[in-house]
This record gives sequence, structure tokens and C-alpha cells, in this order.
Amino acid sequence: MTSSLFELADTAASLDEADPLIGYRSRFLRHDDPGIVAYLDGNSLGRPLAASAERLAAFVTDEWAGRLIRGWDESWYELPLTIGDRLGDIVLGAAAGQTTIGDSTTVLLYKLACGALNLRPGRTEIVLDRENFPTDRYLIESIAADRGLVVRWIDVDLAGGVTTDALDAVVSAQTALVVLSHVAYRSGYLIDVPAAVDIIHEAGALLLLDLCHSAGSVEVDLDGWGVDFAAGCTYKYLNGGPGSPAFAYVAACHLDDFRQPVWGWMGRHNPFEMEQGYVPAQGIRRVISGTPAIIGMLPIQDSVDLIAEAGITAIRAKSVALTEFALQAVDTVLGDRGVVVSSPRDPQRRGGHITIDHPDFKAVTATLWERGIIPDFRRPDGIRLGLSPLSTSFPEVLAGVSAIAEQLGG
Repeated sequence: MTSSLFELADTAASLDEADPLIGYRSRFLRHDDPGIVAYLDGNSLGRPLAASAERLAAFVTDEWAGRLIRGWDESWYELPLTIGDRLGDIVLGAAAGQTTIGDSTTVLLYKLACGALNLRPGRTEIVLDRENFPTDRYLIESIAADRGLVVRWIDVDLAGGVTTDALDAVVSAQTALVVLSHVAYRSGYLIDVPAAVDIIHEAGALLLLDLCHSAGSVEVDLDGWGVDFAAGCTYKYLNGGPGSPAFAYVAACHLDDFRQPVWGWMGRHNPFEMEQGYVPAQGIRRVISGTPAIIGMLPIQDSVDLIAEAGITAIRAKSVALTEFALQAVDTVLGDRGVVVSSPRDPQRRGGHITIDHPDFKAVTATLWERGIIPDFRRPDGIRLGLSPLSTSFPEVLAGVSAIAEQLGG
């Protein structure tokens, strides 16, 4: 080991020892496989919580087997809203009655985008950036094609994101809706939401905010910022598990007039009356369509409880410390190997992950996985290091960066 690696190892050990959140790592289930050296993909799929394993087992034996269909009357019917309110309070900065759980992120974004456009009739344009997550782009293109609207694209730097200047240059009196990711999925760029809201609302348009890469790792204040609509997944920093249902937020000021296009029985007023004709339910329940995935949303409760216990401010501080150390390690170990940092250096403009680029990284990533070092690959040639504040250690980060250096050689 070189002297610089020894120094980094000492730094990682010191940071770990001083980490006020170090005790939370033991709350996560870890496989006994010694081949898993470093898990650096928590912003694709978070680790499971031990409490979730217990909750799921108890649900099957007690509620499902014990209560059977009675469970709907006793708690399941309200669960999407119950968990939604808790998530809103602890993670999203949203007062009760504005958040629900259900469907995938894709479906919820579709519902919210269509509902938002219905509130701005006569306007002809939707704004989003070319580096937004593919689902966001594909959905907006589909909706625009169906409705005869124009998509106004914002071109952004691969290592950056949507700035207020770029947004101001494209938003106009014809803009109905702007779709932005709070944290860019590739670069980790963290947008200035309050400034974006000011620009969008000044033009009379609405904002739909994608929180997939920020909820649970970055402080969010939807009510305080004046965001109109938001959606995000729960299987990254919220540790809900593969395919766990997403969440949707509709600001209270829009709820009475909000109409989404997927009419289903669970989103109807008095659904068990089975009446003819659709009348939307009051409040946030009108976002729901079909029967909610009750089992799929159970683990979200444990993650939200953990975030409440640790505190989102402390979680964000740990996230910044992890990415700062990752950048230090990349600069020290990979700086002379042609690796480029494709994420903001300013922690105020950076979420919970960083991306580094090199022409050989596609092959390198495959080899890393074989070695038990698990980041993810993002085209065209990036490795994304997703660092979950409650489950990732500083030595894990160094192990990952060191393994990348070994694979590049030189």
C-alpha cells in the first residue's frame, strides 16, 4: 500500500470512529457472504432493515392469516395515507393530507403530470432537461404527443444540472408544467428548488419535482418551498425493497381541482358503494387508482422510523461527509489515471452520490462486481458511487475507489 493509501485509510478510520450515526449500520441486514466487500449502490437499491424482515413475517402470520379480509376495515384501507403522512412529516416537509403511497414512480409521474396540465388549459409547453431520468423524459414526450403540446428541452452539462439561469431562459407564458429532478440521477447535481419555484410560478406555470435520488438523504421542504407536485421511489434511501411502491405529493392548494387520468375504484368517493360513474375522493386519496400494494409498502415504515430517530439533518451531514471523502479518495488514487469527476464539487450543489468517468469503466464495473465491489455503471462511461448515509462506511468507500485503481492499473 502506498503512503497516500495509508493516509486515506487512517482518514477513513478516523471518520468512521467519529461518525455519530455509526450505530445505525447494525440495523441493516447483511448477508454472511464474505465476498461482499463494499456496497456502493444504495441509491439504486438500499439494504434491507432487520425490522422490516420482522414486520413482514409478523404481517403474514398475524394480519394476513389472522385478520384476513377484515384487515381492510381495520387498517389496510388507510395505510397508503397513514404512511404517506408519516413520510411527509419526517422526510418530505409536507403537512398531513398531501402525500400517498402507491403505484410505481412512472405511473405516479404520469398521473401528476396529466393532473397538473389539466390545471393549466390553453398553455402549450412542457419544460424539462435532456439529462433527466429516462422515465421522466419518455413520459413527458408521450403526454406531449397525446395532447399536441411542445416539449421545451434544457441542455445541461453532463457533470451538472439545471441552473436557475437555464430555467429562466426557457420558461415563458406558454409553459404549463416544468419537470425537474431534485438530484440529477447521473451527476448528483442538486437544484436550487426555491429559486426554481420562483421562476416557474412567476410565469404562471407549475412544478413537478422528482425526488427519487434525494428523499431520505437530502433535506426536503415541499411545503416551505412551494412545490406543486412531487413523486419519488422508496427503494433507494428509503429501503423499501425491490419494486416497493412510490409516493406522490399534491400541494393542498391544488387538491380540490386536481384530476388524474387513471380512474379506479379505490380513488373514488365511497368506493365500496360500487356506484355508477366516477366521482373523485376528497383530498389526496383521489391520486389512488386500484388496490394498493399493502405488503410492498410495509418496509417503508421502518425506514421512516429510522430516519426520524437519526434526524434528516444528521443524515445529510453524513451524506456530505461521505461524498467529500469519496472525492478526496478519487483525486488521490485515481487522479493520474485519466478519471474525470462528473459531479459538482460544491456540496451545496451535490446530492448523495458522485459519478466518475473513464473509457474503461464498463468493463471495470463488471469485474468489480465479481470481486464484491458493487457500484453501478451509467452510460456512456461512468461509475456512480451511491453512498447511503445510514448503512455505508468510510472504509467501504475507500475499498471501492482502491479496487477501481487496481483494475485500471498504471
